[in-house]
Parts: sequence; structure tokens; C-alpha cells
Amino acid sequence: MKLTKVLSNLYLLFMANCKSALKNIRKNKTRYAQNRAISSRLKTLEKKFLSSVESKNKDDAIAHASSFISALEKSQKRNIVHANKVSRKKSRCSALIAAI
Repeated sequence: MKLTKVLSNLYLLFMANCKSALKNIRKNKTRYAQNRAISSRLKTLEKKFLSSVESKNKDDAIAHASSFISALEKSQKRNIVHANKVSRKKSRCSALIAAI
């Protein structure tokens, strides 16, 4: 594990031309990891919602939909997910719940 960290740090040293470029590389790395975690969580919440819809359990579907929509809106606020995608997912959630 240490060897890969050293190698990646050496790569960054040769890639960056100044201190601010190194700092930007570090910031981008952490932001990338955070955004990946959030998008992964969104996918998991959507799968839970869809599985509760498939099992025709309306109470679970409503609970999962509210947590999914809440996470979507938070990610929209941080500019991780586009606003149109959020509104599309929200309307499809409500349509699926109404169809149960």
C-alpha cells in the first residue's frame, strides 16, 4: 500500500508545475472520492426503492422514495446531479407509487 502511495505522489510531483497545482490535484482527488460515494449511495437508494415497488409494498416504497428524493435534492444542491435529472427521478418515483 505504501509503495503505490509513494508512486502516485511522485507522479503528481512530475505532473504539477507549481504548489497551487499540487494543491488542486489533492483537492480534486478528495472531491472525486466524495462525489463517487454520493453517486454510489444514490444508486443504492434507487435500487431499494425499485425493489420495494416490485414487491408491491406501498409503505416501504413511500419510505424508500422519501429517502431517495432527499438524497437526490442534497446532491443537486452540491451540483453533483443535474436539476432536470432530479425532477425526472422524482416524478417517476411518484408515478410508480401511485401505480401500486
